[in-house]
Amino acid sequence: MIEVQNLTFGYSRGTPVLQDWSARFEAGSTTAITGPSGRGKSTLLYLLGLMLRPTAGEVLIEGQPVGNAKDAARAHLRARRFGFVFQDAALDSSRTVLDNVTESALYRGVARRNVEPHALALLQRFGVDVPPDRRPGQVSGGQAQRIALCRALLTNPAILLADEPTGNLDPATTEVVVTALQEHAANGAAVVVVTHSPDVAAACDKQVQL
Repeated sequence: MIEVQNLTFGYSRGTPVLQDWSARFEAGSTTAITGPSGRGKSTLLYLLGLMLRPTAGEVLIEGQPVGNAKDAARAHLRARRFGFVFQDAALDSSRTVLDNVTESALYRGVARRNVEPHALALLQRFGVDVPPDRRPGQVSGGQAQRIALCRALLTNPAILLADEPTGNLDPATTEVVVTALQEHAANGAAVVVVTHSPDVAAACDKQVQL
């Protein structure tokens, strides 16, 4: 379970993006974060994922405060507990598709050879029909998003944060991805999805509007 208590965050001296905001995201559930563009949905994911520090308030994992932990501790938690799907896929253009998928295991100290079969199986499951030695610059936007999802799921993270994971996908592939997120939650993970899609939001157990 991941929780935020009285969370406030703002950039520079501007109006806070989030102010005195609290929520719980339970293990075994999917939560959709919805709201208009610019409202702070992606910022909230970065706060939940310990990539930003709150101006005030706290982020807790299983009741333990971690939002203002030291950088090394936050990096360790990200590597061990989290999976991320960023809005722009955030693939490393200098590495192959397979390398991009397996990199999350390397942060956990797991040898690449031990996860390659699982990585290839995920690529096949999500219909990434490209050679695994291809570079990200040689795939479509929809394929890049599916590659990012494979990377996020590879290590079976306890917390999965996804920012518009279906934004570049056709309806059939969107259904495959949503089913995968639901199955991951059913296996005990807390899944939080930022989405503008009413259908994706409706498929989640809970919706939180900013």
